[in-house]
Order: sequence, then C-alpha cells, then structure tokens
Amino acid sequence: MERTHEKYQRLIDYCKTLPPLPTAVVHPCDQSSLQGAVEAAEIGLIAPILVGPRERIEAVAKEHSIKITGYPIVDAPYSEAAATAAVQLVREGKAEALMKGSLHTDELMGAVVRRESGLRTGRRVSHCFVMDVPDHDDALIVTDAAVNIAPTLEEKVDIIQNAIDLGHALQFKEVRVAILSAMETVNPKVPSTVEAGALCKMVDRHQITGAVVDGPLALDNAIDPEAARIKKIDSPVAGRANVLVVPDLEAGNMLAKSLSFLAGADAAGIVLGARVPVILTSRADSVTTRLASCAVAALVAKARRDSGKAMG
Repeated sequence: MERTHEKYQRLIDYCKTLPPLPTAVVHPCDQSSLQGAVEAAEIGLIAPILVGPRERIEAVAKEHSIKITGYPIVDAPYSEAAATAAVQLVREGKAEALMKGSLHTDELMGAVVRRESGLRTGRRVSHCFVMDVPDHDDALIVTDAAVNIAPTLEEKVDIIQNAIDLGHALQFKEVRVAILSAMETVNPKVPSTVEAGALCKMVDRHQITGAVVDGPLALDNAIDPEAARIKKIDSPVAGRANVLVVPDLEAGNMLAKSLSFLAGADAAGIVLGARVPVILTSRADSVTTRLASCAVAALVAKARRDSGKAMG
C-alpha cells in the first residue's frame, strides 16, 4: 500500500511548482466535480473558472460546505450551454484547459469538436489514461479507451502521435510504444496485427515521430521482460513499453478497468488533439486521481506553451 499513488504524487508535487493552469470547469453541479476543481485550485494546480448555472453551483457549494468565494462564475443556463461557453473562453484566450463537470462527455466533446466554433486542430481527438499501477515502476499511458470506438489505420496514426506527445510532456526519458494485439506475429486473419505492422513501417518512414514503436505485441510481452525473453522478441520496446495502444475502444476499456479493479491501479484521464487539454474525471475517481488528471493537463499545457503551438 505504501507504493500506491507514488507516481501520481511525484507528478502532482512537480506541477505545484508551475503557475496554476487557467481552467474552464464545465457544469460543476454536483459535489464531486465542484470539490475536485476546488481541491485542485487549493493546492495551486489550476485557476478555475466555473461555467454553469450560477444558482445551482452556489447551492451545491453551500450544501457541501465547499468554499468557492473568489472563483469567477460564468453563468450558463444548462449543460450544453456551459460547454459552449467554456469553449468560447478558450477561444478568447481566457482558459488553457477544460475540465468536465457533471455533464455527459458527449455534450462536452460535441462543443469541443464543433467545426466552426470548436477547438479542432489538424489532429484526431483521442483519449489517454495515465495509469499508476502498483508494483509497476513506470506510469503507463493507455490509448484510446474512451473516445474513438473503432479507429481506422489513419486515425491510429493521430492516436499514437497524441500519446507520444503526452509521454514527452510527462517527461518520459524515452517513449516506448507497444501496439497491442492478441499475438506478436502478423497474422492476416487478425486485422489489428496487420495494422500494427503498417504503423511500424510508418514510424520507419517518419510519418509517426518521437518514440520507439513496435507491434504487434501481446500485453504480456509488451510489459514483462521475462515474457519477451521467453518469446525471443528482439525489440527495444518489448518488455518495457510505457505507452500501450489498443486495437479499439472495447479492448482499451477492458484493459484499463482490469488494471483498476484487479491490480489496484488509478487512471487519470485526458483528451488530446484539441487546442487545449480536456480533463475527464469520473465520479468514482479518488481525490488523488482527480488531482493527477489536473497535473497531467498542466504539463500538456506547459509543453504546448514551450513549443509555441498546440499539441496536435
């Protein structure tokens, strides 16, 4: 138990040294979303702008003794209006991140990807879990387990590049990407293995950059050096991957939840590929996981500022 959260705690402690990230908190109309935003603000991770129906936000704060004095509130009558207003704050340069409150993810992402008034870039939007797995030395990025249901080969290029950029923002010494399937050989009967082979060739041709990438790899030989040795896989990624790219949303969802519920892992969630990072938290998330999601967004925003352009 002593190891629990240690990777998240290092991340949070580092981000406390950065300026608070101006963050539009979208429709924080229940205890967990409002309290999560305020707790992140109190330790200096974010500078929240609360966007939603003022009376409901103030009523939730009063009911649960959450101190929101001093935090600006942008009054928006309902959840979709709050999402639109929050996106507009980003477009006006008043916010550098979005944080999901008590609205559906689809409502928030609909405003983000809207063609004329949203926050699109040239990249496909994708989701990453940054997972803190007890007894595993490094943080693991798992993608995409929440946004793209059955991504095409072309979409997987962006999903992988978003995850690589996140690895650099998180200051991984080396980003090592495993493209997962059920086996480590290319088999025409298993389409994900064929796509993995094509993606690796795209890395060779510099269509994907910034990491060492290998696949197809099965989960065991992607993260366990002994499994890779037994299978005689000669690869700089096998056995030591820190980014796991899944074939589709179903596989990713099962992988992330099995790590959470069977291995005691925590999963900070973030959406990349838009102009700013989007913090996605769940009501079931622990306080530390919520804070870690904010810290991940702070590092993504810092990388974006440092590079002078939006990630993606």
